[in-house]
Amino acid sequence: MVVAGREHLHVVQEEDSSKRRQILDGARKVFMDLGFDGASMGEIARAAQVSKGTLYVYFADKCALFEAILEQEALQHGQVAFNFDPARDVETTLKDFGRAYNRLLCRPGGGSAIRTVMAIAERMPDLGRRYYARVLDKSINRLSDYLKAHAAAGDLEIDDCDLAASQFMELCKASLFLPFVFQAAPAPSEERMSEVVDSATRMFLAAYGAK
Repeated sequence: MVVAGREHLHVVQEEDSSKRRQILDGARKVFMDLGFDGASMGEIARAAQVSKGTLYVYFADKCALFEAILEQEALQHGQVAFNFDPARDVETTLKDFGRAYNRLLCRPGGGSAIRTVMAIAERMPDLGRRYYARVLDKSINRLSDYLKAHAAAGDLEIDDCDLAASQFMELCKASLFLPFVFQAAPAPSEERMSEVVDSATRMFLAAYGAK
């Protein structure tokens, strides 16, 4: 009886998780198409193919839904395997990171969360701060720690590694991310991303490489 009960609980949990993913997928599409203000729980329920009653079982309101989508975004960022092993040489590490970072930012649908957060951050600053801390600032901190290790070893000459990390990330996005996020251009090709990251790495090492 205990085993059967556990199996039943496992099935229920899987169904619950599947339904939640279904709702989030529908909500993501609505937020992408209509923005936060234009989205309604009714529209989200239709897109997710569930009743509004079912929707409210899982999420209290559209703020909770949007927070859950941002949490998914944070998890996706955390799962990207940026290799910041201090034993790796700086040029290779920077190029690998820059390419992986651009792939993450410029993936299909990847810019929609950022656009939506930017649009509502002034009215909902707590949400904006949480998104920045969980997604953007985390990447800056990881790169900064790597740069500090190589500055201490004498491979780099950097006084402010947090600033340098931010500068490199901005260089990697140059001409790629803003056109993509504002729908002015399609997602950049792998070849174009490599060209921009290689240029960013040369500029970074020219400024901060040990003389």
